[in-house]
Amino acid sequence: MSAPTIVFEGASKWYGDVLGLNEVTASFGPGVTGLLGPNGAGKSTLLKLACGMLRPSLGRVLLAGEPPFGNAALMRRVGLCPEQDAVYPRTPVLEVLTYLTRLHGYPRREAQTRARAALERVGLASVLERSAVGFSKGMRQRLKLAQALAHDPDVLVLDEPLNGLDPPGRREVGGMIRALGEEGRLVLVSSHVLHEVESLAPRVLFLAVGRVLAEGSVAAIRSELPDRPLTVRLTTPTPDALAGRLVGLDGVRSIAWAPAGLEVTTARPDALFDRVADVPPEIVIDAVEPTDEDLEAVFRYLNR
Repeated sequence: MSAPTIVFEGASKWYGDVLGLNEVTASFGPGVTGLLGPNGAGKSTLLKLACGMLRPSLGRVLLAGEPPFGNAALMRRVGLCPEQDAVYPRTPVLEVLTYLTRLHGYPRREAQTRARAALERVGLASVLERSAVGFSKGMRQRLKLAQALAHDPDVLVLDEPLNGLDPPGRREVGGMIRALGEEGRLVLVSSHVLHEVESLAPRVLFLAVGRVLAEGSVAAIRSELPDRPLTVRLTTPTPDALAGRLVGLDGVRSIAWAPAGLEVTTARPDALFDRVADVPPEIVIDAVEPTDEDLEAVFRYLNR
């Protein structure tokens, strides 16, 4: 099969008088893309359009060149990890997942083999014969991820997959998601945990009120905000001498003493970094670290 792609062409979706997604144009290819935005931003609507659960009210959505809505054959390429739980009482999770995998056309023996492998991959090998009733939120999240993976799709749509996981679980599942993208799959993952998405996805899409505010790497998006000054922490044992070199530099708006050195706010990071690289030997700089170039800061800027 060709490499998976998802394309939105002026796609809008409304629910009665409520606009869920507003003229979104974007494309996604192999690898992990993170979707970020507050509640009501349109993340879940975008994911449901991408995997064929909804039909766009206006515009087009294409998966591998075809509209996904109502396309059963195309859905075999998609694995969905929804935000909501669905628990089958009194039925072992291996049996449930085997049944769901058979719906993709696999015979029972192969479906059971795939279901077992998926449950083992997400760390549920010890509970194959248990019902999901009584599972913790984190275990249910792993079960949904196993269900999305069992039929070996090349497109994965993961809606808040880190919810309910403890810190070790978040790291482990985050590693799985990164590995899936590295395998050449197209992975769309939504989350409100900004710093974790930064470690998961080399590309992010910021959404608000149904519109795309920005897309790309965090560094690239930050570079497109020249009107927002950047704060840089300079770790140095010689803060007075360094401050003297930076006073009056083009773009520098403030210099503040910090416990380990200086914090400098500048509208011209390039000029600052050039000056820092050119200090004389008697001025020691141990580290240079932008403090607001992370997802949380960029997201805050975009929503102002």
